[in-house]
Amino acid sequence: MNWKEKANQLKTDVPAVFLALKAKETPWYAKVFAALTVVYALSPIDFIPDFIPVLGYLDDIILLPLLVALTVRFIPKDTFEKYRIASAQIWNNGKPKKWYYAIPIIAIWLFLLALILIAIL
Repeated sequence: MNWKEKANQLKTDVPAVFLALKAKETPWYAKVFAALTVVYALSPIDFIPDFIPVLGYLDDIILLPLLVALTVRFIPKDTFEKYRIASAQIWNNGKPKKWYYAIPIIAIWLFLLALILIAIL
């Protein structure tokens, strides 16, 4: 599998991990890793900020695939394959438009902004 195929696989695996997170048949420990993976994938806050040349994107290129691979390892194969197929179908009509998934990220940013304002004032 070359890099382009792996990138395309990652494009379907991240939403599949999210779908597995919501599933009842996913074990609880896999849900913990799935939640960490989804939060990291959606969060604008990185371990190394993106504005730092090379290193900023390097953590995304390494950490996200590692988190996905680790999460997939804990989910039963037949269960995850079902969500991988469902995830691939999500992208058939273009990008999904569910803005309410951004609410937790916006809440985190507002909380951080409030902490900064409290610290300054």
